[in-house]
Amino acid sequence: MTNDTTFTTRNSSTNDKYTDEKAPRDVEKVSQQDSNSLTPHLYEKGELDPVYYAKTLVLNRAIQEIGMGKYQYLLFLVAGFGWFADSVWPLITGLILTPVVDEFHFNPPFLSLAANAGLLVGAVFWGLGCDVWGRRWCFNITLFLAGAFGLAAGGSPNLVTLASLLAVMGVGVGGNLPIDSAIFLDLVPASHQYLLTFMSIFWCLGQLLVNLLAWPLIANFSCTFGSSNCQRKDNMGWRYLLFMLGGITLLLWAARFFLFNLVESPRYLIGKGKDEEAVAVIHRVAEYNGKTSSLTVDQLTSLGSIYDQAGADRGSRWSLSRTSDFTLDHIRALFRTAKVAYSTSLLISIWGDGIIGLASTLYNNFLPFLLTSRGAHFGDSSLNITYRNTFILSVIGVPSAFFATWLVQIPQLGRRGALACSAAVTGAFLFATTTARSSNALLGWNCGYTFWSNIMYGILYAISPEIFPAKDRGTGNGLTAAATRVFGLIAPIIALYANLNTAVPVWIAGALIIFAGSLALFLPYEPRGKASM
Repeated sequence: MTNDTTFTTRNSSTNDKYTDEKAPRDVEKVSQQDSNSLTPHLYEKGELDPVYYAKTLVLNRAIQEIGMGKYQYLLFLVAGFGWFADSVWPLITGLILTPVVDEFHFNPPFLSLAANAGLLVGAVFWGLGCDVWGRRWCFNITLFLAGAFGLAAGGSPNLVTLASLLAVMGVGVGGNLPIDSAIFLDLVPASHQYLLTFMSIFWCLGQLLVNLLAWPLIANFSCTFGSSNCQRKDNMGWRYLLFMLGGITLLLWAARFFLFNLVESPRYLIGKGKDEEAVAVIHRVAEYNGKTSSLTVDQLTSLGSIYDQAGADRGSRWSLSRTSDFTLDHIRALFRTAKVAYSTSLLISIWGDGIIGLASTLYNNFLPFLLTSRGAHFGDSSLNITYRNTFILSVIGVPSAFFATWLVQIPQLGRRGALACSAAVTGAFLFATTTARSSNALLGWNCGYTFWSNIMYGILYAISPEIFPAKDRGTGNGLTAAATRVFGLIAPIIALYANLNTAVPVWIAGALIIFAGSLALFLPYEPRGKASM
């Protein structure tokens, strides 16, 4: 696909321009027609802006007409790079923690605190920003920031430099999931929305790769665990790991930026009142897939205007100072009615209360450290055994993406039931780890935890974007991710004052996961079998 490809949109020759007085009647007609011809849609009439609702039905029909083609499969691949980055970089603070503590001599939770601060800023800034400035530039900038600053962190001479660079890296990584899930759902037909759950395969493969690299590098190029005189020249393993991961992330960014020409989201464009550009995008994707689209500009413009064009087009330059920027409109839309507000609040609670927030950070960020310290108690604390075990856990996680995708398609479960069940089993395995009386027993329980937690993550990462309306999807994703990152900040603070040698943090994490999963059963929307809007 080339940048200079031009497309023409087909305007109906028989339709005159509709007046504002005719728009509501056309909204009603289109809503009724498309309700009968499309996959059932997630929202009922009246829960979203009526003009946006009607235009989304037309757009859903056009995307379904194109079907799942080459463009969407390539988009699946490059969007998966964001899942990869979100997997490897938040895990990195845990993987390098033991050798970094040996070299810089500091309280372990401080490193996780710095990275999570960056993740919080990134989630809020990029999540809300992609609904204001569009998806395209945010989609590429976030991955570049992660790779560039992650690579630079490998050269850190002290803790302050390392923590600062990892914090900026976190700003980039924090925006990956909110943006990448939004742009993928914006262009995929309803029949293939389940692929967003399967995109967690990139998350699992990221875990596999980072642990595969960490095992030989840190086990063979690190000081002895607990060394009191650890010098840089004897402790290069964690630096090599950062250099390699930073380089890989930059290669993925280059492939995304130079080899794939991302179109702007048509759903974002209709949300901004740019109907003609949205139609051009649909025709562009159709042509790339070798299809044709019957969508015309008149089909959208006849339904009225969502966005005040006078305010939207004060300048063609990308700007942070336009009146439309930084208003609360996208946040208000997520609380438009009592039902929508209840759904948004519940999703934020699920993300924050346990599954991705406090519980996962409290446990995952300190897993290698816990494996090493408990291994010392069991008599096998070598770094080789520790990182061998983390690699085994990452291998166990790969099949979970396939199982999660199958699970969410079961009619009796759907997304909500699958999330609740996987969270319950995850919490149970977490509780079971406290019964381990040997290193192998601890590894066995952690294998069960890893398999089911990856299923849980894959479902949660998909259900939230599916529920949020597209024009506010980045903001919704940003709010839920921000809740996660806030509790991610709290977890290291707890660890500063808690005794990590006891089972208390594990019991807290397990209880929070089960509780958060149970909340999913109360979500008012079930995305399975319904078209996102």
